[in-house]
Amino acid sequence: MEGTSIVPDPAAPPTPPVPLAALLAREDLGLRQIAGPAPADEPTMILWAHTSEMADPYPYLLGGELLLTAGVHATEAAGTGSYFDDYVSRIVEAGGAALGFGVAPVHDTVPRALIAACDRYGLPLIEVPPRTTFSAVARAVWGLMAQVRHAELRRVTEAQQGLAVAAARPDPVPAVLRQLAQRLGGWSVLFAPDGTEAATAGRPPTGEALHALSKLAGVVRPAVDTGTGRAASGPGESPGKRSPGTRPSSAADTVSGTHLTAYALGGGQGFTLGIATDRREPGDHTIAGVAVVLLSLLTGEHEGTTGTARSTALVRLLLGAAAEEVAPLLGGERWVVVHARPDSGSGTRGQGSGTSGRRGGTEGACGATGSEPGGRAADTAAAISTIGAAGAMAAPGAIGTAPAGTATAGAATDPVSAAALGAALGTALVDAHDDVVRLLVPADHQVTAQPGWTLGVSAPSGAHELAVADTQAARALTRALATRSALVPHSDRSGLAALVPQDEADAHARVLLAPLTGTPQGPALTETLRTWLSLHGSWDRTAVALSVHRNTVRQRIARCAALLDRDLDDPDVRMELWFALRQTGQS
Repeated sequence: MEGTSIVPDPAAPPTPPVPLAALLAREDLGLRQIAGPAPADEPTMILWAHTSEMADPYPYLLGGELLLTAGVHATEAAGTGSYFDDYVSRIVEAGGAALGFGVAPVHDTVPRALIAACDRYGLPLIEVPPRTTFSAVARAVWGLMAQVRHAELRRVTEAQQGLAVAAARPDPVPAVLRQLAQRLGGWSVLFAPDGTEAATAGRPPTGEALHALSKLAGVVRPAVDTGTGRAASGPGESPGKRSPGTRPSSAADTVSGTHLTAYALGGGQGFTLGIATDRREPGDHTIAGVAVVLLSLLTGEHEGTTGTARSTALVRLLLGAAAEEVAPLLGGERWVVVHARPDSGSGTRGQGSGTSGRRGGTEGACGATGSEPGGRAADTAAAISTIGAAGAMAAPGAIGTAPAGTATAGAATDPVSAAALGAALGTALVDAHDDVVRLLVPADHQVTAQPGWTLGVSAPSGAHELAVADTQAARALTRALATRSALVPHSDRSGLAALVPQDEADAHARVLLAPLTGTPQGPALTETLRTWLSLHGSWDRTAVALSVHRNTVRQRIARCAALLDRDLDDPDVRMELWFALRQTGQS
């Protein structure tokens, strides 16, 4: 049994390697293998092509290269000593996949000593004819990689669509497992929190591999708090205590030629997904990741916050019930609002370049995570939005939507990625709105930074204060984007402002800011001024936070100075304006 390894978590399937045999089959290149193991006996896979005339290319190789050389570094006397033995051994030591030797203009033929060295070290040696340039060989390698990549992305896209459709069936969990086993060509199993097999699909592995997979699932399975029935943050935790997670979210092993992988599911129930396959393709981890998200949502429905309860909460809100009355139906009375935005290039947008092919199949996944008509995810998003609206009506002056300029209107975040974020934070209450995801997280859950996301977190609040918490989270996200921080919590600091009577402070703030708030551009100007002041007058950081050009920031600040008739370079003026903005709820 090989050592257990932690599975990487790529945003998209990596570029698959291409077989050397496919390159040799290109008649236009005229390549010929003259040494090393035959492709039929031992397939050689190439990750990229690299040209080097260094006598020792070891420091410049990453592994998996087809190294191309014309032998400029090899003198006529090189064939009489151990030169080529040393040269080839260094390539093999660096992990080079094959060596391509260009005939002419330096050497008329491939040196015999080089051929013998490649045979001794098992390194495939390719003869490159004079008419074929190294650029043509490299271009052919990239072309073959593009073909394999396209085929792999198409496979991943079709698998995502199939899994999303399976999640909408009346028996979603078995259907997802069957679809996963079919797509990966193996066996899939859902382990219950006690380690028993809750559901399986596909052809089971041998007894040894089956036992090893069960043990592997135990590596990633979180300890379950017997007092609450929820997964604890770390093994051996007592109720009410929290420590940093010590268990990986996924692990892999190989037993008797069978590839085993285990994934911990979100939702706090302690379920794990096990997969056993005879082979492992580059896109398998991405396909399994989609299944993990869907199964996390489906198994999470065993908690008190069921789809029916969320639907009930939504109906009651629409019929006029107060937010605080329906909050217990959603699993808690105090909440933290989280605003999340995917990092640039993280592959979480629905209309991306196709790195994961999600646009085609995940639209249904968001509304198909259960068997109720309409889908639970739709109820979740509607409940979050309606609670925010209800809270705004209950709290005069509260702002229930993100302020202008906190994020540019862009493509909606991929629902599967948003659901995955919710599972990671331990909540099913997710609203993917444009390029910002809003989440309601129970106040007793710890919100931690998540790879690929920038988070703004509000202070804990009751249901009647969620609109204010929504604004706090939006402000925190704006600051996180400006400071390039992975997570920024809301900070409600007290100070000199608390010494001024509330009504007098409010009146002074309204009068001071009236020249701004009384104009059609008031919201944009006020928000720009607030952000600019919070970032100590930095034009560039303010532009990043508001997603506008720095010249736009300069124009708006100049307009603010003109309307207020104040010198914004004066620190006293800045301090007074900052207190006024805080007092009116704009900070």
